[in-house]
Amino acid sequence: MNNCFQKLDIKFNPKKLRQETNALFTKVSWRHHTVKGLCLTQIPGDPASAYGEKLRGVFWTKPDFTGKEVQREEYVDESQYTEFVEKYKGTYFEEIYNILSKKYKLGRVRLLLLEPRTSLSWHRDPEPRLHLPIITNQGAHLVIDDSLKHLPADGHVWFTDTRNYHTVFNGGEENRIHLVATYLGER
Repeated sequence: MNNCFQKLDIKFNPKKLRQETNALFTKVSWRHHTVKGLCLTQIPGDPASAYGEKLRGVFWTKPDFTGKEVQREEYVDESQYTEFVEKYKGTYFEEIYNILSKKYKLGRVRLLLLEPRTSLSWHRDPEPRLHLPIITNQGAHLVIDDSLKHLPADGHVWFTDTRNYHTVFNGGEENRIHLVATYLGER
């Protein structure tokens, strides 16, 4: 199996995931967001750590023909994001968070939306990610190094080694929404 993508032996209810995601995302105004998503965890006692541009964190990219790597955004101490956001308590997402965090050390846990016919830059992150696809389509793919993978919304959680250069594109005509958790190791 490719080390960049590993399907984990954890599965959640895909129908319940879609229902709860649709309920949350229809209540959000996206007009002022450059990153479309919701942060489900925060730094304890700091609700502002889960909002606005806090969805983003440091990454490295090679933006032009020179191939020179540059840093974008500011460093985020992922290990501080240990408190579940109050307004999302009692949701299926809290249950998922509790199950995942018993087995793994997690950083930020976010619901991230990629609109149709869009992509992210070619970049690398400081830590790997766990992906739980919720809403997707056959045109949505994650590319890590030279490996391309469609992650189906069937309830399975995937380990993705995003410390390698990667991108995601949504070539379909509907949104792609994943729960994405920063992976900091095993418990």
